[in-house]
Amino acid sequence: MSLIQIIVLAVVQGLTEFLPISSSGHLVLVPGLLNWSDQGLEFDVAVHFGSLLAVVVYFRNDIGGLLKGAMEILQGRTDTLRTKMVFVLAIGTVPAAIAGLTLAGWIEENLRSPAVVAATLAGYGILLGIADIVGRKQRVITDVGLKEGLVIGIAQALSLVPGTSRSGITITAGLLLGFRRQDAARFSFLLAVPVILLAAMYEFATLIMSNAPVAWGELTLAALISAVVAYLSIEFFMRFVNAIGLVPFAIYRVILAAVICYVLVL
Repeated sequence: MSLIQIIVLAVVQGLTEFLPISSSGHLVLVPGLLNWSDQGLEFDVAVHFGSLLAVVVYFRNDIGGLLKGAMEILQGRTDTLRTKMVFVLAIGTVPAAIAGLTLAGWIEENLRSPAVVAATLAGYGILLGIADIVGRKQRVITDVGLKEGLVIGIAQALSLVPGTSRSGITITAGLLLGFRRQDAARFSFLLAVPVILLAAMYEFATLIMSNAPVAWGELTLAALISAVVAYLSIEFFMRFVNAIGLVPFAIYRVILAAVICYVLVL
């Protein structure tokens, strides 16, 4: 990969991973527009690891609390807010983990096409806009229970289909369950940690077993760029989501779907 390709794709991945606009949609469009070949598994591993670093650093206090909650569970305590959130995140991770293990290969072979990306971008984008308009926006993150965690976790499993957007579909579910925008986003990002970690570990294991040559310098650069841009993306979203709402992101998704159709499908 050329230096400009590494920089552009890492910036695109970092910018779109946590915004509800689908990183996969952009990673289909940008190489298509620029006539670039597929970036490969090793690049996906690097930028996903960068995204993981960003969310862990940004939510370091929450992550620290969850680690304390896990220790409390090991000590036999299960009655604190920290332990409750650990259980909720665990149950919310199960659907995506099961779907990833059983369906990821089939989805990669059959659904990774510009037409599918455009359809999911537009369809789930419209649903995001509706959820933002009709959602009650009264509940806070401490109101998330096992039932809510499971529902949002099932929504997260849908994001395996390219163009869906993991953050977009989980925030949509949170809004439909009555959570405030910022609390729905915060839970969405925390729920991303185990999923991105599992995905990165799986991709890394696949890469190691393939015995393919690895350009570690290029991948390190991609990971660092993705981490910095993803951190700034989370900062922007969490700071302004209550002020600007989610309808602009929904409109953007529909426009992006139209562009993909025009450039890559029609």
